[in-house]
Amino acid sequence: MMIHVFLLFSLCFSDYGFIRGVASLGINYGQVGDNLPAPDKVLDLLSSLRLTKARIYDTNPQILTTFANSNMELIVTVENQMLPVLVDPQQALQWVSTHIKPYFPATKITGIAVGNEIFTDDDTSLLGYLVPAIVSIHGALAQLGLDKYIQVSTPNSLAVLEESYPPSAGSFKGEVSSVMSQFLQFLSSTGSPFWINAYPYFAYKDSPNKISLDYALFNKNPGMVDPYTRLHYDNMLYAMVDAVVCAMSRLGYGGIEVRVSETGWPSKGDPDEVGATVQNAAAYNRNLLRRQLRNEGTPLRPNMRLEVYLFALFNEDMKPGPTSERNYGLFQPDGTIAYNVGLSALATPSSTSSASISLTSSATKASKVEYRSLVSWMFAYLLTFQVVMRRQH
Repeated sequence: MMIHVFLLFSLCFSDYGFIRGVASLGINYGQVGDNLPAPDKVLDLLSSLRLTKARIYDTNPQILTTFANSNMELIVTVENQMLPVLVDPQQALQWVSTHIKPYFPATKITGIAVGNEIFTDDDTSLLGYLVPAIVSIHGALAQLGLDKYIQVSTPNSLAVLEESYPPSAGSFKGEVSSVMSQFLQFLSSTGSPFWINAYPYFAYKDSPNKISLDYALFNKNPGMVDPYTRLHYDNMLYAMVDAVVCAMSRLGYGGIEVRVSETGWPSKGDPDEVGATVQNAAAYNRNLLRRQLRNEGTPLRPNMRLEVYLFALFNEDMKPGPTSERNYGLFQPDGTIAYNVGLSALATPSSTSSASISLTSSATKASKVEYRSLVSWMFAYLLTFQVVMRRQH
């Protein structure tokens, strides 16, 4: 009997203790830099953050090998230029046999992103290859017995929407509706998610006089009510997600899950990049972390936790474009935090810079209180149990 009580206590500890991670939170691990740490150091950092999901933008064999036998789930990416080649089922089989099969299941590859933002890519010719390439890769996975473990999809920019406000008006651009319907049919038939790269920062930067900064940052604000659904939105990210849900429903695919493959806020920008500051980046990511710790859903789907991948793990010094593009990282390449987002860094002195990280937020503090209450309850239970056992003897 005492063993049963101990097991019950252990189960409760594992659920309420500090080792519990955030099941719906991942991070994008970009590698466009000449000063980034080695993959083994990155794995140590991710593990110290208690993150168990990451996305990379290729199938880097060094990363796939390093992440083997860890608890890290990985989404890998097919580069855009490979799409015309992978339309051929034999080429797709060769690609999966070379880039996926040798590493699975030791490395927990859970998703393949076929291209990135193809629907809105400057090279419009790629769009015609997208769905055939996706189908070929999924077919190759099925042929190798991996389709039950690895989902296939493609991340989409919010620019794929013709309308996004209010969320209930969400609709896809007419010029992509035909291919979009084929893509949604694939997702529906395979149970795969619709991935979106959603950045409230861009919307705010483009219209800072019309969009509330607090609404974009998840700060306290009056929010908005969708006039048709009467649902209340207190942040822009959830409104963006629900706009995509409504757009899919308009094409007859209302049951597909939406996941956020990228979202973040830059900590530095050019003079014309309004809002790109350390303070705003910290606020956005800190508030988003708090929401993720609650495993929330959006107003339209409150009971379906929203899976989100933060962008990005590191500042990447070789990314082209405006200054903001090189300053989305939560961390500097040397492993020090770029700003405080509710991640407490405990520096450990050594020959190489390293950090041990733990999540701290109002939600985790609440879980500590729950844990202390649970310990008190279990202690009282054990005392009562001992008294009862003595009376029986």
